[in-house]
Amino acid sequence: MKTVDSINFSNKRAVVRVDFNVPLNDKFEVTDATRIQAAIPTLKKILKDGGSIVLMSHLGRPKDGPTNKYSLKHIVNEVNKQLGVLVQFADDCISDAAFAKSSALKPGEVLLLENLRFYKEEEKGDAVFAKKLSQHGNIYVNDAFGTAHRAHASTAIMANNFDAASKCFGYVMANEIASIDKVLNKTQKPFTAIIGGAKVSDKIMIIEQLMSKADNIIIGGGMAFTFIKALGGKIGNSLCEDDRLEVAKELLAKAKVNGVNLCIPMDAVIADSFSNDANTQEVSIDKIPDGWMGLDIGKKSIEYFGEVIKKSKTILWNGPMGVFEMSKFENGTKQAAFDIVAATKSGAYSLIGGGDSVAAINKYHLADQVSYVSTGGGALLEYIEQGTLPGVRAIEG
Repeated sequence: MKTVDSINFSNKRAVVRVDFNVPLNDKFEVTDATRIQAAIPTLKKILKDGGSIVLMSHLGRPKDGPTNKYSLKHIVNEVNKQLGVLVQFADDCISDAAFAKSSALKPGEVLLLENLRFYKEEEKGDAVFAKKLSQHGNIYVNDAFGTAHRAHASTAIMANNFDAASKCFGYVMANEIASIDKVLNKTQKPFTAIIGGAKVSDKIMIIEQLMSKADNIIIGGGMAFTFIKALGGKIGNSLCEDDRLEVAKELLAKAKVNGVNLCIPMDAVIADSFSNDANTQEVSIDKIPDGWMGLDIGKKSIEYFGEVIKKSKTILWNGPMGVFEMSKFENGTKQAAFDIVAATKSGAYSLIGGGDSVAAINKYHLADQVSYVSTGGGALLEYIEQGTLPGVRAIEG
């Protein structure tokens, strides 16, 4: 894998695709700088070599061209603070003024281009637009794992304008790929995948892929009720994808054939409304009364899942066990997080991926107690499903 470590950036201008798609409050202040912080080691390496940097990113999903709400000018101060360098800003990404600024950069200087998605050509993967972007530098660095599953101009097409010696991965990309490889291809057994979230349809592909690799697959969150109904259980008003009941049955059968321990919750914390103020009770997950809905796993499931997790040597966590945003229904997710930490302390390798799992790990301040926290939810899932990504192929060929 070719990374920034294999290139000397002295007197070179690196055009670096980063993922600075960070949340802003109503005053346009950055509320979570995790993605900016993740890219800093890559940028510092280039600057230390004596290179200059042109930063490219998207922010949000602008639909009709330039919009103040999605301007990257709002994050310049945060990038300054994190990098410790005064970052210049270009209010377009392919204008004459933008090219004048990038070509005038001296070693040690940094320029941030305006939001790439102000041009529809970015998401279309337009080759002409990609070629224009490539003229901002003589070395291309992709460090945006969160968008590496998109065949966009800046993430996949742009690399075609650089020869093999002039393109590489940044540390974020390299670490993400290495962590997934460790889970999927250098697996220490037993390997447990914890898959949660609302819908089976969102996770069918990943569960299919894991059938040939995992020893245990723990199912949690709203998607568990589709499995329970497929098994003939009563789920009341719980979330269920009726059009996926046959798929759930097929996955249950496949697990049996493959010798995979597919762990389904046994009990649930149920509520009479989707609210933290709802009346609650704990019941067998296949005996939920009409008018009630399951919003978390119960004590028996937490204990059972905990035993499986703590015996594991490799752990992948994608998706919560319940509606952890509400304090009444966070216990399953919280305990899973602490059980993963306990297993990690005992020598397991733990990879946390997917927006909600990362949010949970951060909520309980446990990010530094697991092996790796992925920055890309959709990209991580697609990498596991496909074995590669457009942004990875663009560099590796």
